[in-house]
Amino acid sequence: MLGKSGIIVGKMFSYLKGLYMHAVFLDYKTVDANDLDLGSIKAFLPEIMIYSFSNEEEVLTRIEDAEVAIANKVVFDAIVFARATKLKLICVTATGTNNIDLEAAKQSGVVVCNIRDYCTDSVVQHVLLSILTLKHSSRDYSASMENGDWQEGSSFSLLQHPIAELAGKSLGIVGYGVLGQGVARAAETLGLKVLISESFAENNKSDESITRVSFDALLAESDIISLHCPLTDNTTGLFDEGAFEQMKSSAILINTARGGLIDDHALIKAIKNKTIAGAAIDVLNQEPPDSDHPLMQKQYSNLIITPHIAWAAREARQRALDRIAENIDAFLKDKPINVVNA
Repeated sequence: MLGKSGIIVGKMFSYLKGLYMHAVFLDYKTVDANDLDLGSIKAFLPEIMIYSFSNEEEVLTRIEDAEVAIANKVVFDAIVFARATKLKLICVTATGTNNIDLEAAKQSGVVVCNIRDYCTDSVVQHVLLSILTLKHSSRDYSASMENGDWQEGSSFSLLQHPIAELAGKSLGIVGYGVLGQGVARAAETLGLKVLISESFAENNKSDESITRVSFDALLAESDIISLHCPLTDNTTGLFDEGAFEQMKSSAILINTARGGLIDDHALIKAIKNKTIAGAAIDVLNQEPPDSDHPLMQKQYSNLIITPHIAWAAREARQRALDRIAENIDAFLKDKPINVVNA
């Protein structure tokens, strides 16, 4: 176990090695809202070049001499790797790496590291907010207030919109990683019964101590469903018209994972026909969406759309940068961590 002096020496070694490395942060403003501190990263890469955003052409220019690249949503494909002949490390400021051709990175000798468990508390807060907003009809009651319904009413209370207690209801979770587990723990404190869906992962090695139910059973039994699984061939369009028809008419759906998990047209139909009671969607299949995106066409009181902010508490975003710094430090010591293309 390293003492304090050993840690200091290790950090000095990483600093000196990083001092001579050309590094770029290609889309810093996808993380920062002028409220973060880059000090933890600059401690290892003091000469790093920071770019707010980078389009495809700018990426090719800016990556040409880089040995270390930090990015969130920038696409790294075979064309980029062909240009980035000096690149040694990519640090992704997210858990998902679907924007990176991992095989091309491996063939080019580039290590790709992601970050994990940095925004759990933020996502859990957002999921709970979504559930409570829908189950307590708070948006409907706010609209009633704006319309003067209470002011013009004859009773001390308005009872126009349904309110349901959560205790005793069932919350189905699809995707039982760090985020799904965090939501499960919070849900149990509210008296919700947690159902965990069967895994859709390839070569599934699920913990046998976890009791899971079939996806069909989860659809039929859940009062609330929260999505936390990755977007794969097995999960794309998972919630289609057939899935919504299996759900309770009183059920709500929360998606803070990936937009492509849900068929947008099927969701709109389910909302309009009251096949389900509501949904809260924080992620879309196109971000930012065009004005003609199906979910941008009409507002529904029981359909909440938010701009991919479940993860975005300031503390979580700062933690993301600090986790990137840990990845860089480990790489400079020739002991990389969180490698996704090993």
